[in-house]
Amino acid sequence: MTGILFIVSAPSGAGKTSLLKALLPTDDNLVLSVSHTTRSPRPGEVDGVDYHFVSVEEFMRLAGEGAFLEQAEVFGNYYGTSESGVRAQLAQDQDVVLEIDWQGARQVRKAFPEAVSIFIVPPSIEALRERLSGRGQDDEAIIERRMAEARKELSHYPEYDYLVINDRFEEALEDLKAIVRSERLRTPRSAQRHQQALRKLLGETEPE
Repeated sequence: MTGILFIVSAPSGAGKTSLLKALLPTDDNLVLSVSHTTRSPRPGEVDGVDYHFVSVEEFMRLAGEGAFLEQAEVFGNYYGTSESGVRAQLAQDQDVVLEIDWQGARQVRKAFPEAVSIFIVPPSIEALRERLSGRGQDDEAIIERRMAEARKELSHYPEYDYLVINDRFEEALEDLKAIVRSERLRTPRSAQRHQQALRKLLGETEPE
């Protein structure tokens, strides 16, 4: 029995990280895959919890060894997901969330075509600009660059299984919970987890 792999993507400022931080504590069987990155930690971020913060040299070494399930360069920084780490979590019947961009999602689907993908978008481009400006972390030039990049990223939403509009935070959070629950209830997965009870209901004998 293995867990479900969830891919969650969104343009910068759509609220993806905040939603996942609210979702994960509500579900003991849902865990976040911690990516490697060469960017500097933001205020409040913890190494090994939010990301594995590494040097460019260390990242390239790992990439050269084929350690990453997916990797990408975003705004001059490198990001990568450890394939061995993800497979180990899934093998323990944990449902794993990958917080990656659309480029990484394409790479992951090649190795895990059964992965469930979710794309989160803001309610409007005005709301996106307001959220990016409200961070207080970037100057106007960077915000404009992120806005342009966001429009490119938004064009890839049709590649995903689910689309969540993050207008009202609590509603978007409930939508994510519903997606996770519905995927766990799909017949093949649910039947596998409850096969003993189903055999008894059908009057079947246990295999020797």
